[in-house]
Amino acid sequence: MIREHNINDTDALIAIWEKANAFAHPFLSTEFVAFVKDAMRNMYLPSAETWVIESEGTPIGFVAMIGNDIGGLFLDPSHHGHGYGRAMVDHVVGLKGPLRVEVFKENKVGRPFYERYGFELVEEFLHEQTGALTLKMAMPGAAAA
Repeated sequence: MIREHNINDTDALIAIWEKANAFAHPFLSTEFVAFVKDAMRNMYLPSAETWVIESEGTPIGFVAMIGNDIGGLFLDPSHHGHGYGRAMVDHVVGLKGPLRVEVFKENKVGRPFYERYGFELVEEFLHEQTGALTLKMAMPGAAAA
């Protein structure tokens, strides 16, 4: 089941983010991860349009949207490979049409997922806060940012 996020989900979504982030972004510094964790709780989740996917009534992942941009797509790694990530993207594509996303080039989980889904490389740039190469990707037909 996919539903809108509510304030009571915050702790569960932060826990999901921590697991998924550690799995997909082992190259990020502990300082940057701590900064993002605080921002997730106090800035990103409150300001994004966030959709939660549940299994047996428990949140297992979420997608946070800012317009037609995926601001974050995180799934508990124990649920990878079962179509939950695709279901979340399908849901927001159904609401918003073609999407855009930024993903770290070194992200060996997210980058291949987006490529399989049909996102195409638009631009590569250096993420200043981390020094990591980042890819801007878009679905065919997505409006330019």
